[in-house]
Amino acid sequence: MKTIKDSVHDHIRIDGVARDLLDTPAVQRLRRIRQLGTVSLVYPSANHTRFEHSLGVYHLACEALADLGVDGRQAEHVHAAALLHDVGHGPFSHNLEALTYRRTGRYHDDVHGLLVDGDVGDVLRDHDLDPGRVADLVAGKGRFGQLVSGELDVDRMDYLVRDAHHTGVPYGTIDHGRLVRELAFVDDELVLAEGNVQAAESLLVARALMNPTVYSHSVARISKAMLRRAAERLLDAPKTSVDADTLQRMDDHDLIATLRSSEATSEFSRRLDQRALYKRAVWAEIDDVPGGIIEAEHEAVREFEREIAADADVDPECVILDVPGRPSMTESTTRVMVNGDVRRLGQQSPLVEALRAAQYSQWRLGVYSPPELRDRIGRTAVDVLGLDIEGTLVSEVRDGLDTTLDQFVD
Repeated sequence: MKTIKDSVHDHIRIDGVARDLLDTPAVQRLRRIRQLGTVSLVYPSANHTRFEHSLGVYHLACEALADLGVDGRQAEHVHAAALLHDVGHGPFSHNLEALTYRRTGRYHDDVHGLLVDGDVGDVLRDHDLDPGRVADLVAGKGRFGQLVSGELDVDRMDYLVRDAHHTGVPYGTIDHGRLVRELAFVDDELVLAEGNVQAAESLLVARALMNPTVYSHSVARISKAMLRRAAERLLDAPKTSVDADTLQRMDDHDLIATLRSSEATSEFSRRLDQRALYKRAVWAEIDDVPGGIIEAEHEAVREFEREIAADADVDPECVILDVPGRPSMTESTTRVMVNGDVRRLGQQSPLVEALRAAQYSQWRLGVYSPPELRDRIGRTAVDVLGLDIEGTLVSEVRDGLDTTLDQFVD
């Protein structure tokens, strides 16, 4: 057995298959992938890694299984899946996942290929575990897959608390101990036991508050968009030696070094290194954006960028159009026991509709550009995109740009 001191869960004991998986290259690689990608450009202490998070998910999975009375080989399969659930992540976590998915057809939880071969597969087989079954659990399949990836998964319980701890933002604080203890299976569905509607609501509220404050903070969104653009240029560069499969297996340091050394990406790399980020030329609410733009595929978005650049007479690389997907609230489908019945939280809690309305009010389309070009690009983008707003909203951005709190309000 190995005991590791953790900043969130205190002491984590690791034994069995997890102990042997811990030192495999696939798991150790997670030390070099930041949990929150570029969010450290907003919150400087947000430098925790997928490795720490994976330990936390394993720890909570162990507690949940113990409370559910699950042991033996079934528990070991879940232990392995909990520790390995993030090994498919590319550099900077989710930031580049849409890009690599378009070229490989794989998301980070499609880990069958990674678990069958190499050291990880050998360790699993040495413990008489099926790598395919572990991979299915990572993807959320089956009865116990819900515990690893689902509305009530231990992944969510760890990252909310961990991200809040490392950013210093208190909104992600939840009673994860109670949530883990109150899990139960009803007809093979993972639910929260009777009397836990408020505990389920806490997950909902925490995620709803952390999203605009941390995950979708405007500076985080701008830096993510710039990183995606740089990675796309890297993959499209003539004579590049990097394809999407190679990019997916890099860690943060590999990608940073590659972006710095490539002529096609060196300017974006310099800006990210020095925090000389693009600024908001447009920041538009969802009701002001035509539905066709919100639903646009990637190539259509790139075509809008090219049209804006042409009409504004600027280099196309000076325009980044950032269109989030429509707001969603997975946590509202959480199942809770109420008066002996299994109910969806969205049916039971009046908070759901209020938080859903808040999500819509917080949604923003962004157009980003170098600071000196944002007025011209902003006005042009409003016309090209047919946005129903007066001006470009640049004045909203300009307030406070020159203050010492720039990293928090820009």
